[in-house]
Amino acid sequence: MEGYPVKFEVSYPERSSRLLAVLGILWFFPKAILLIPHGIILWFLGIASFVAVWFSYWAVLFTGRYPKSFFDFIVGVMRWQNRTGSWMYGLTDKYPPFKLE
Repeated sequence: MEGYPVKFEVSYPERSSRLLAVLGILWFFPKAILLIPHGIILWFLGIASFVAVWFSYWAVLFTGRYPKSFFDFIVGVMRWQNRTGSWMYGLTDKYPPFKLE
């Protein structure tokens, strides 16, 4: 079997802010408030990705191929969700960007 079409790689940071890690516990609710725009957008993107998966199912059923555009869109939504969750739980100090890449 060839390589997987999606790879999940996380680079180990050279330095991590210990202060932000400790304050992350105290700043859980402010972080949640800062992620409200991400949550709203991801909610709509989640619905759209569900529809894309549904159409992809039928495309695979009839053509035998998974549409590349649907695949890229769904992977982009999953990346955005992972970046947002990583920042929320203090795994990274970088605020997540508003993009699918």
